[in-house]
Amino acid sequence: MTWKRVATAAVLIPFAVALVLWAPTWALTLGLALVMLLALFEFFSLGDSIGHRAYRFWTATCALLLVFNQFWATGLPSVDYIAIPREGTTLRLWMERYAESSFRFPATVGDVFFIFLLGVTVLTLWTKRPMVEGLPAAGISSSGLLLVAFPLTFAIRLHGIPSLGPSLLFFVLVITWIGDSAAYFVGRAIGKHKLAAILSPNKSWEGSIASILGALLVAVVFARYVNVPLPHFLAMAVVGNIAGQAGDLLESAYKRSAGVKDSGSLLPGHGGVLDRIDALILAIPVVWYYWIWIYFPNR
Repeated sequence: MTWKRVATAAVLIPFAVALVLWAPTWALTLGLALVMLLALFEFFSLGDSIGHRAYRFWTATCALLLVFNQFWATGLPSVDYIAIPREGTTLRLWMERYAESSFRFPATVGDVFFIFLLGVTVLTLWTKRPMVEGLPAAGISSSGLLLVAFPLTFAIRLHGIPSLGPSLLFFVLVITWIGDSAAYFVGRAIGKHKLAAILSPNKSWEGSIASILGALLVAVVFARYVNVPLPHFLAMAVVGNIAGQAGDLLESAYKRSAGVKDSGSLLPGHGGVLDRIDALILAIPVVWYYWIWIYFPNR
C-alpha cells in the first residue's frame, strides 16, 4: 500500500505545484472545478450510505456558479466597472478596488445560495421522489454546497491576489503537506495522548503539535523569499494548520457517520479526492480571511 501512496503523490504533487505557481488563475479555476466536483460527488456517496440521496446535479450546478463567482471576484474579466488588476497595479490599490466593487459582480455568493434554495424548493415540491426523502435530500445537498464546494472556491480568491497570490496558495499547500507528514511520523514515534479517539484513533496531541511546528518552519522559509513579514507568515501558518487539522477531523466525522473508511477509491493508496483535500477545505479560506481581515488593514 505504501508504494501506491508514494507513486500517486509523485504524480499529483508536481502537477498541483505547477498549476498553483505557474498557471494563470483561469487555468487554476478549471482544475479546482474538477477537483471540487469529484470531492462533492464523493460527499454525496457518503450520504447515499445512510440513505440521504442528494439533488446531485442541481447542487453541482450551483457549486460551479460559486466557482464562476469567485473567479469573477478576482477582477480578472475585462469589464470596465469591475476592479481589474492591470500591470503596475499595487496590492493596496487592487484591494481598494476590490472593496469598492465587491457588490458589482453579476451574482454574489448570497445570490448563488438563493438560487440554490429556489432549486431545492422546486425539486422537493414537484419531483416524484417520496416525501420521506425531502429533508435528507435537502440536508445532504446543502451540506455538500456549504461544507465542501464553497470553502474550496476561496483558492481562486487567494490565487488571484496580484503577484503574491500563487505563493500564498502554495504556502497553504505546503503547510498542509508538511504538517500532515510531521504529524504522521511524530505520532507513530511518540504519540501517546489521543487527539480525537472517536473520530480518528491514530491521531495524537504529540502529532498535532508537531504538525504546527512543521508549519512554522515552512513559514520561516517562505518569509525569506516572499515579500510578507515573518510574523504574518507565522500567524498564517498557525491558523492555517489548525484549520487544516480541524478539516481533517471534520471529514473523519463524516466518514464515521456514514460507516466507511475512505470517501472513495479514485487515488490508489490514498482513498478518495475528499480524503486528500479535507484539510485544505478549511485551511484555504482561513488564510484568505487572515489576509483581508488582519494583514491588509495593517498595510
